[in-house]
Amino acid sequence: MTASIRDLRPGDLSDAESVVRVRRAALPFMVGTAEGVAFELSCAHPASHRRILVAETPGGEVVGTAETGIAHDSPQPGQGYVNAYVDPARRGLGAGLLLLRAAEEHLAARGAVDAYAWVLDEPAHRAFAERHGYRPRRSAHFLRLDLTSAALPALPQPLPAGVELRPASAFAADPRPLFEADAETTADEPGDVAAEFDDYEDWLAHTWNSPCLDKELTTVVLVDGAVAAFTLARTDGATRYASGMTGTLRAFRGRGLAKLAKTASLHRARTAGYTEAFTGNDAGNAPMLAVNEWFGYEICATETRYTKRLAKQRTKELETA
Repeated sequence: MTASIRDLRPGDLSDAESVVRVRRAALPFMVGTAEGVAFELSCAHPASHRRILVAETPGGEVVGTAETGIAHDSPQPGQGYVNAYVDPARRGLGAGLLLLRAAEEHLAARGAVDAYAWVLDEPAHRAFAERHGYRPRRSAHFLRLDLTSAALPALPQPLPAGVELRPASAFAADPRPLFEADAETTADEPGDVAAEFDDYEDWLAHTWNSPCLDKELTTVVLVDGAVAAFTLARTDGATRYASGMTGTLRAFRGRGLAKLAKTASLHRARTAGYTEAFTGNDAGNAPMLAVNEWFGYEICATETRYTKRLAKQRTKELETA
């Protein structure tokens, strides 16, 4: 029995739920919902050429999925990505290879020069990537915190002079200051593919309006009325909470404001009934790893970013055609 590849059916929530199920089985540290998956596709920027592929058996069972597209916000053109996931219980059907080939064909047809893929840092996964022409780059860690037992630090009472804590919902009338903070801190984030946030409307569409963004748990630190730091909270609306991004603006670094934002957000998350907190850090981002270890987060898995030069692959195909 083999699998076949198709696109996620737009508007079909059960199809999106299958994608969430496969992602969760392959990477239990991911936080997502069917509504979030459908939203990822519906709000994608046209220049991203984003697709969500699914691999299914002849009987209609979804056994794998992949997200692929162009990093349209990168200053370097031609950067593509493909992240494929296969249900561990349904390996051996060829779903992973079929998803990878379909994604690479899609990227090459849209002018991608390089493809980047996150690969779980385990021998079988690494071997699969390397067998198909991918080479390792940097690594990143998944971290988990048990909110039911974590000894969260207390918030300072009172807060330092001039410092305020507010939920993101307080910016509902004008979220632009949060966009500007996200843009500055993202530009400083370690990574293989640089990103430049300069499209406010696109940020509103895919970040601010995401159904997974919890605007009450997302916490902003103000210093003398200006946004100084924040932690963005994404949830599944049930028990799982994830830090989507934590950052401090350059002018305010070294004052412990990221810790303050995370402390407030984690306390609110526990009060709201969330029992697990997840986050991810580049392996070379020592400052944020130290912050998360200070909270009690523990590394639960590692991924390695792999890359493949698609242009060379296409040239060889043309020469042999």
